Amino acid sequence: MVGLGSISTPMCTTSPLPSKPNPRNHFPGKLSHPLLGFHKVHSLSLSTHFSPQKNKLTQTHFTLKASSVGTADYTEEPATKVKFRTSLSVPDCSTSLSLLGTGYREKVFAIIGVKVYAAGLYVNPSILSKLDAWKGRSAAQIQDDMPLFKSFFEDPMEKSLQIVLVRDVDGKTFWDALDEAISPRIKAPTPVDESALSTFRGIFQGRPLNKGTSIFLTWPHPSKMLVAVSSDGLPTSTDATIESPNVGSALFDVFFGDAPVSPSLKTSVATGLATILK
Repeated sequence: MVGLGSISTPMCTTSPLPSKPNPRNHFPGKLSHPLLGFHKVHSLSLSTHFSPQKNKLTQTHFTLKASSVGTADYTEEPATKVKFRTSLSVPDCSTSLSLLGTGYREKVFAIIGVKVYAAGLYVNPSILSKLDAWKGRSAAQIQDDMPLFKSFFEDPMEKSLQIVLVRDVDGKTFWDALDEAISPRIKAPTPVDESALSTFRGIFQGRPLNKGTSIFLTWPHPSKMLVAVSSDGLPTSTDATIESPNVGSALFDVFFGDAPVSPSLKTSVATGLATILK
């Protein structure tokens, strides 16, 4: 998101938040990325991990599973203290998605930085098997590798971005800021693009977006994006379907392109990918 003007400030299953969160922000065994834990599957593999029960290193396979400040079911974005579920099932997606990274969006008003929302990227863990060409890259190398993020987006595995507002914002202001970021990335809009943008706009017009509101932007396929908004808990249905490859690609570029609106989110995702692909 580029600007928010004046700020007046799909189905998921998880475990509840713990009553006494642990302040430690790392996984036992000193894994380099605080969002990653491991459990058995049959696709990707990592040579070792620490087993707290047995106090030794053991061999395992893994999918993405984010550990958190105090619970294996949530992870906390440190700048905003927003807690993200480590896995969820969004409406109209075929499989559970796993949290890969978190970050926040900050807007500067009169030289004062104001945090507007936190964001977390969820992915189908199977997508990671398509990224073998980038094994061994550092987080810094991955962060600057646009072909990787292009390949990541174009893969037909599901991806979902959860945005959680940390202040009250009216719907028109939110859309105007989003449109300001998306439109310059679509050089020659087609009638399909214009229709998709109109549908996208209609979701937010006249809709108050209070602190705590979640907005899910889900790509079940690069040519389609699902939008779901919930002001109380998690959404159980999709509010709109955006069927425009250009709009979907432009929005992904807003967050993971050369000039991301949330550098902390892209950095976190790059760190997560580097940890998995090493």
